[in-house]
Amino acid sequence: MNTEDGADSGSSSDGNMTTVSQHTFGDKFDQPAFTISIIENMKEEYGLFVWPCSVILAEYVWQQRLQFSGASVLELGAGTCLPGLVAAKLGLDVTLTDDSNKVEVLDNMRRVCDLNQLNCKVLGLTWGVWDESIFTLKPKLILGADVLYDASAFDDLFATVTFLLQNSPGSVFITTYHNRSGHHLIEFLMLKWGLKCVKLIDVFSFMPPNKASGLSGNIQLAEIVLISE
Repeated sequence: MNTEDGADSGSSSDGNMTTVSQHTFGDKFDQPAFTISIIENMKEEYGLFVWPCSVILAEYVWQQRLQFSGASVLELGAGTCLPGLVAAKLGLDVTLTDDSNKVEVLDNMRRVCDLNQLNCKVLGLTWGVWDESIFTLKPKLILGADVLYDASAFDDLFATVTFLLQNSPGSVFITTYHNRSGHHLIEFLMLKWGLKCVKLIDVFSFMPPNKASGLSGNIQLAEIVLISE
């Protein structure tokens, strides 16, 4: 997928090849409002690569910036954390999270924040694990790019999302995902955990042509809230 407007590459200390990809955001392609730099490592695990769903969710955050103005943001399974970094660039209070056991991913998140001169909190948060830190989180906007890829983790993910939504009344979970097996499993899990989808969008309807040209597959964006709201 070609989402980078430019990239520099170099070798990391352990011999693995790293790249720094550039991701631009703006209403005019030739006059971007800002650029986010992401450190990627193709030889490491999934959390150190910018996947298409992350690019899409980041673009959505940019386009909906007026709606999200002033919101506190938490990104789940952030990895290279492009959506969260866009939110931080827009001046929002952002907490970036990933599995507590993925030390190298969390370290890379801190490096990316420093590279972009953005002040985000970085937190280890494992889905379905109720550490003390999760009880203090009260985000109004919960982001998750391609977090619906491992069916065995869906219950833990939705348990965590439900807790965060309950802990912060009026909040919303926005996720982008490859619709690999239909929306039915996700609908079942939402019902199980007391959630509902209030918006389901075909991402090609809002992606700029220069970014959409690199996309493939059936990718959707969903906004999810508690049924009681």
